[in-house]
Amino acid sequence: MTKLRARFWETVPLAKMTAPEWEALCDGCGKCCLNKIEYEDTGEVEYTRVACRLLDGETCRCTQYDIRHQFVPDCVRLTPKSLPKIAYWMPKTCAYRLLWAGEALPDWHPLVTGDPESTHASGNSVRGWTVPEFEVDEDDWEDYIIEETP
Repeated sequence: MTKLRARFWETVPLAKMTAPEWEALCDGCGKCCLNKIEYEDTGEVEYTRVACRLLDGETCRCTQYDIRHQFVPDCVRLTPKSLPKIAYWMPKTCAYRLLWAGEALPDWHPLVTGDPESTHASGNSVRGWTVPEFEVDEDDWEDYIIEETP
């Protein structure tokens, strides 16, 4: 594993982070892998419990991360350049969104705690409560809307 600079997220701009630092920002919550419904007329985004077919519901990680675009071509490529265009639909607790907005990481984030399980232990992940998208017809996603945005 590549060594990360100490508390890099507090001093290094997103665009200046190394690839390992950028990837380490992900808290492993899995929320970004939930299918969303975006209403064209209002721009409102609602999350559903319906997860991307590649999400492992227990680890909350993509099962094919490095080659995910081969299976899900429209999976977002999150970069410092794309972040401003998509931050509005990203989870409110997402480190990328928080840092882009000039906010601090939550105290349960694995970079803060040093524990990769802290996201799950704090209840800030989708572990155990998603439904794989292949089990739900897209026309029925509204039946799986999460009332409280993650």
